[in-house]
Amino acid sequence: MLLLAVALLAVGLTAFGLVTGNALRGHLEDRLDSQLRANTQVFAVLPATLAEGGAERDPPGTADLGTDILGNPLVTYVSDDGTVEDSVDFLAGANGTGEDRGPELPDLDAASVVARDGRPFTVGGADGASRWRVMAVPRASVALLRGDVTGPSDVSGSVVVSMSMAQVDGTVDRMWRIFQGAGLGLLALLAVAGWFAVRSGLRPLSRVERTAAEIAGGDLSRRVPELGGPRTELGRLTAALNTMLGQLEAAFAARAASEARMSRFVADASHELRTPLAGIRGLTALHRMGALAEREDVDATMARIARESERLTRLVEDMLLLARLDERALRETGAPADGRGADLPSGLDLAPTDLRTLAVDALHDAHALDPTRTVTLSGPGGEGPPASAQALADEARLRQVVTNLVGNAVTHTPAGTPVRIGVGTVGDHAVFEVADRGPGLTPEESGRIFDRFHRADTSRTRATGGSGLGLAIVRSLVTAHGGHVEVDSTPGRGTTFRTLLPRLADQHAPAGRRPPA
Repeated sequence: MLLLAVALLAVGLTAFGLVTGNALRGHLEDRLDSQLRANTQVFAVLPATLAEGGAERDPPGTADLGTDILGNPLVTYVSDDGTVEDSVDFLAGANGTGEDRGPELPDLDAASVVARDGRPFTVGGADGASRWRVMAVPRASVALLRGDVTGPSDVSGSVVVSMSMAQVDGTVDRMWRIFQGAGLGLLALLAVAGWFAVRSGLRPLSRVERTAAEIAGGDLSRRVPELGGPRTELGRLTAALNTMLGQLEAAFAARAASEARMSRFVADASHELRTPLAGIRGLTALHRMGALAEREDVDATMARIARESERLTRLVEDMLLLARLDERALRETGAPADGRGADLPSGLDLAPTDLRTLAVDALHDAHALDPTRTVTLSGPGGEGPPASAQALADEARLRQVVTNLVGNAVTHTPAGTPVRIGVGTVGDHAVFEVADRGPGLTPEESGRIFDRFHRADTSRTRATGGSGLGLAIVRSLVTAHGGHVEVDSTPGRGTTFRTLLPRLADQHAPAGRRPPA
């Protein structure tokens, strides 16, 4: 950047110098031409002897005549055929022209003089280095100078006045030397100042570079410090970089968490699948070894094998269901757009469903699982009676959700613990909830309760722990319907699982399939 700026500045100064120098040269040449034109008009009508007398500087009052008034011209008289007749040098005196002073005049016969029409022209000097400004006119009367000459026959010789351009060239050369010296000095000064300015301006970017290097080294928590106001380029760059870094950190954290969950899932799935398989294999090994001599032992062993097989089948089916739901969630859009299920994912047998019907069935299921406990039916949050809660849903899948929630409440609370089933509407949602007054969950357990193969019961006994897939299936199925599941739990005060689905108004239900009253 600095080199480019200095180069552009040098080009600009050079162009400015060329324009200024040419303008100055043109001005000085115009002044010289004016003096040359005046001298030519004078010497065109003066006899050569009078011009020589003025050049000798002898007459009183003629001292410095050539320098102060005439500008040291060189007057040359030529004949009609161009032959030089006389020459007067006001610098060296009459007939005193040296070999190193004077112009290299072209052929100036009468025709050439008339053709030049009294216009000044430039020729080289006899010394090969100087330049001269020359003007040639016919040597005649003043009348002829006014334009009365009609051809070469009217001309009686010509007078050629030459003036050195040494002063013009010297002035321009001096201007160039001054300009070059001042320009180089200015370029050097600006280059040094620009160096410090660029270094100062790029210092924030150096901080960005160091931060990027630290992030590349693995420190994803690093952020670019604020380098300027929010309206400046550096400020906007800092904000954009920090936003990008935050997203990268979140993406890496999500990937790490996903890898950890996958590792935990594989380990838990392997354990869950290995346990029933190990039981089946052990029992069949006993049978092969002949350890089951009695018929009763064989029947009991076969019953245990059947139970383990059923348990293994349920586990595999649950895992396949979760896999299908995950695949559908990746392929479909997910959440509904209008709350009526128009954008729900495919693969579900959707129909208008009243959650109050499922709640009544869940009440009977809870009594069947544990006749000793009190199960009540209410509105959401325990307020008021149960109300109709209609949603566009797959009733079979929702029954699986309800069964898992009720079974979870009965299994994970002491016998006789009251259970409440709530159903109704809250805002634009149809709500179904299962609440108990059991031991409750800690905040850490509440945060992981929907993880696959997670069990709050650390003993991992199948009687109380289950497979750890029930609540994961609940969340996946509810999410597939465009809803979500909430858990509200306090240690010692019980737990409430609340399912919220997009509410379906009666007027949007398809004809012939209206929800039950």
